Amino acid sequence: MTSLIKLVVSNYNEVLKNVKDPMVDTWPLMESPGPMLCIVGAYLIFVLKVGPKMMEKKPAFELNGLMIGYNAFQVLFSIWLSSLALEIVDVRHLFFAHGYDNRFSPHLQNTNLQIKISRGAWWYFFAKVIELLDTVFFVLRKKQNQITFLHVFHHSTTAVFSWCYLKFLPGEQGIVIGFLNSSVHIIMYSYYLIAALGPKYRKFLWWKKYMTWIQLVQFGLMLVFLVLTLIMDCRTPKALTYFFTTVVIIFIYLFSDFYRQAYKKKIT
Repeated sequence: MTSLIKLVVSNYNEVLKNVKDPMVDTWPLMESPGPMLCIVGAYLIFVLKVGPKMMEKKPAFELNGLMIGYNAFQVLFSIWLSSLALEIVDVRHLFFAHGYDNRFSPHLQNTNLQIKISRGAWWYFFAKVIELLDTVFFVLRKKQNQITFLHVFHHSTTAVFSWCYLKFLPGEQGIVIGFLNSSVHIIMYSYYLIAALGPKYRKFLWWKKYMTWIQLVQFGLMLVFLVLTLIMDCRTPKALTYFFTTVVIIFIYLFSDFYRQAYKKKIT
């Protein structure tokens, strides 16, 4: 355990020395964790306590037009984030080009790439903050059955983790993670957009249960990618890889459990 801690610390120091972009501290919400923690704290207080209490004796808000606009924005924003990842670095190169050799990690020599990764990571963090509105809308529409532990945990932790990644652990592993996640969100928010259009479009939503499968496949690809960077001893910040791997394993467990609870029991 001691040797593992020393390895993580040494790799973390390597990240700060070679990759950390000092400009990040001057960007909105990035100088200190205070603003980000206030946002996440306010989110948790509202969706778990204040919101449900406020709506207890009020009729549910419809928000149809707002939901259509919000989900359409999320689809377009997710498309842009995915294209941004491809602009930063060719994701196919990360998987296939040189077989995970030491050329996998160009950030140690490429300052321009460092800046692009940091800027892309800030927009990804911004997306995670905006996505907190998903739960706020559930509260206002009195959809309490959709406010599960998985939902709240996923939204709050991804906001915190994406901030920590940008602030402390920038690395090109995040490009692949962000690309996969943004691509899945294109599908997910397209589903929500169709659902918001009204009952006559529900016939196009037969694939609801496959949404969780898509998310699990996403996490599986992330895990394979991260494990390969360790097995092949790629010259990437290992502290970041351990961090991502832990988070992905937690999400695989939670999403698998959700799938069993939501669909397996109905079949049996």
